[in-house]
Amino acid sequence: MSATGASLVTLSLPQVDTIAFEALRANGTSQESARSVAASIVAAEAEGIHSHGLLRLPSYCGHLKCGKVDGQAKPAVTLQHRSALVVDARQGFAHPAIDLGFESLSPMAKENGIAALAVTNSYNCGVVGYHVAKLAADGFVALAFVNSPAAIAPWGGAKALFGTNPIAMAVPRKSDDPLVIDQSSSVVARGEIMVHARQGTPIPPDWALDSDGKPTTDAQAALAGSMLPAGGHKGAGLAILVEIMAAALTGANFSFNASSFADNNGPPPKTGQFFVAISPTAFGQYDFGERIETLVTAICTQPGTRLPGAKRSASRKDKLISGIKISQSLYDDIVRITKNSG
Repeated sequence: MSATGASLVTLSLPQVDTIAFEALRANGTSQESARSVAASIVAAEAEGIHSHGLLRLPSYCGHLKCGKVDGQAKPAVTLQHRSALVVDARQGFAHPAIDLGFESLSPMAKENGIAALAVTNSYNCGVVGYHVAKLAADGFVALAFVNSPAAIAPWGGAKALFGTNPIAMAVPRKSDDPLVIDQSSSVVARGEIMVHARQGTPIPPDWALDSDGKPTTDAQAALAGSMLPAGGHKGAGLAILVEIMAAALTGANFSFNASSFADNNGPPPKTGQFFVAISPTAFGQYDFGERIETLVTAICTQPGTRLPGAKRSASRKDKLISGIKISQSLYDDIVRITKNSG
């Protein structure tokens, strides 16, 4: 590990994995769960999504200590049909519950053409695109709906009711990384505002409202208020759709009943995730891969265009060589919570 300048620390991706794993283990996470969560943190940092990388680790460890998430929980399949299954995360991390569900989801989708997974009593799953990309790597068109603690007010309202409620889709490609679309129902992910709050920098005025329902550029005021939905009333509609898929269908808490991911107050949030895996071969004999390449070519031949996820893909290749940079203060926090875990 080497310091860069006076305030940054450079870490290789293997080092990111090591410090994340060790911090999680030191704060009461089982080895299996720690491996699963650490892998997602590495992927987030590699793709330049720092809001869901090491920045989250102090919160994860704080929630382990206060009981918001059970690091020793063992997820279990509680219901399984021919093409649908339910996994209870048992108030543990979402990652191992999703991993367990995917073990059955993939063969079910291959056999039946389409299959769905509901994860309930869960916790923050990190970058949603990370999970659907795994399904796309196995040849599936994958969809995901994830609810989170209240952060967006209903259209016309001022009090947070829906989560940032991301939707993600991943599509396999013939000779390239999967095409991944991953977006929140809010203008930006709440984690982006957390980054600005930590750095003490302002946010754009169209990202959030303060607790009085007024637009704000103060990140701390935004965290105490509500996020603005992407595309106005259309984003609010997407947030409701996710609430139905990830909470109503899974039996998880609605966003307005889930305790915050941002503090150590309240019981486990018990949010939900819902995944759909679709086998392209089940819907025709045409070459799905060629059709996707035709679509991609049509998009990319226009000057100035860029595929969703292209920036993340380029970042992965760069970070394998250059590593990632985090603030000295964040690095020191991680060292402290690992050493002083009790």
